[in-house]
Amino acid sequence: MKKILVGAALLGMSASASAVAPGGDGCGWGNLLFEGKSGLPVHLLATTVNGTSGNATFGMTSGTNGCDTSGALTYDGKSLLAMNGMLEEVAQDMAVGHGEALTALSVSMGIEPEDRAHFDTVMHQHFADVFPSQDVDAGQVMTHIDSVMRQDERLKVYAS
Repeated sequence: MKKILVGAALLGMSASASAVAPGGDGCGWGNLLFEGKSGLPVHLLATTVNGTSGNATFGMTSGTNGCDTSGALTYDGKSLLAMNGMLEEVAQDMAVGHGEALTALSVSMGIEPEDRAHFDTVMHQHFADVFPSQDVDAGQVMTHIDSVMRQDERLKVYAS
């Protein structure tokens, strides 16, 4: 159980930090206060100012505070599955239809508890679609999982 919680926390943290510049590069009062500065401490302070006051969220919804939501969000990091070395564990769990890594994956994807057993079953049934070869990478696996979910009436609401 402890592994599930740790895995879910890691997946959740990574998922919440995946977007680059939500609302734009200069969105929020934190960016205004620390404009021109660089480094981890300044970025953390700017993020804290934006998050605790809610001004970036307000700016994105109102088009103020230097925020613009017309651009597409991007992610330049490694896939979560690759970063955590979970790809093999997810493959093993998916092959048998259940397991801690598969549960952690479903939690990180926001799948509600009542739909997780169904997720496990569908992923097990579509194992060959998700893992079509041994050299598939984590990004491809996530794309395949999303594709399988889009085809399922119950899971398509969770597809990205």
